[in-house]
Amino acid sequence: MKILVCISNVPDTTTKITFTNDNTEFNTAGVQFIVNPYDEIALSRAIELCEGGKGTVTVINVGESQTDPTIRKALAIGADDAVRINAAPRDAYFVAYQIAEYAKTVDFDLILCGRESIDYNGSQVAAMIGEFLDIPSISIIKKLDYDGSIATIEREIEGGKEVVSVTGKFIASCAEGTAEPKIPNMRGIMSARTKPLQVIEAKEIEQLSKIGQFETPAPRGAVKLVPAEETAKLIDLLHQEAKVI
Repeated sequence: MKILVCISNVPDTTTKITFTNDNTEFNTAGVQFIVNPYDEIALSRAIELCEGGKGTVTVINVGESQTDPTIRKALAIGADDAVRINAAPRDAYFVAYQIAEYAKTVDFDLILCGRESIDYNGSQVAAMIGEFLDIPSISIIKKLDYDGSIATIEREIEGGKEVVSVTGKFIASCAEGTAEPKIPNMRGIMSARTKPLQVIEAKEIEQLSKIGQFETPAPRGAVKLVPAEETAKLIDLLHQEAKVI
């Protein structure tokens, strides 16, 4: 089988976020970038499905040359080869279109990605790719078994779980529990240097959205400590000052 895994290049979770150009651009100076954690889960499950010579895993990223180290990390984890679409990922629609256009040229059995990227948290790309390719899209999955023709997928729903069977090509976005993220070993790190990384140019597509401005959350206010025995005072503060009850 052939599996395509979509990966994002995102700031490390410990990064202090700032903006430039009148808060219209993310400030990348001094920022450490990583493989999106949810995409790592998808990649790990893809690798598990292909273990023992059952298939190959290709990772794909929409980004410029500075994302190459992140792609090499995915190759070190265990992907067989990689594709980078040479363009800045301006929005989910653009990213999904570029990935779908590439996927049309290669006969992949399934496509996996993370449930969302930890920078924008949009959860849009998987569904858009499914629409562009006219294939089923299953969002936020927790378990995936695949025998090469039929996939059995579990999703969490309100008050329980949903089990879905899918035949033919499909795309799924993976959440925690689908697989344990893998840590690259020395052999993987060394082999990643020589694994194929194909760079292709982006396709033209109309820009439908544009970021107007970023805003950081308001700073936290002062903390008021209320003794445990003064319940009435706590309730009064929540009602009169915080206005949450």
